[in-house]
Amino acid sequence: MVSDDFIRQIEGYGLTTATILYGMPDHPSLLQSYIWQQYDLAPAFPVLTRFLDFWKREIEGRLHSVKVAHCGLIRPAEFRHVNGVMTLQ
Repeated sequence: MVSDDFIRQIEGYGLTTATILYGMPDHPSLLQSYIWQQYDLAPAFPVLTRFLDFWKREIEGRLHSVKVAHCGLIRPAEFRHVNGVMTLQ
């Protein structure tokens, strides 16, 4: 059985991490951070967008800022040219 996460990666999804800063409802001048991580499609980020829409609709903490990092986990192999080889005995 193939995992759902692997199937998403084959479909082009990559690991997306968002750092969300939001104001505390009782103390709006204080900011709290929340880390969100899920597989999503760049550059539109539909899964993150749905989560942020849910946040605005259901959670009292007002959003201050969102920083997003994204990495496609399945990609062509990376090769580097090596100028020399050292043998240790």
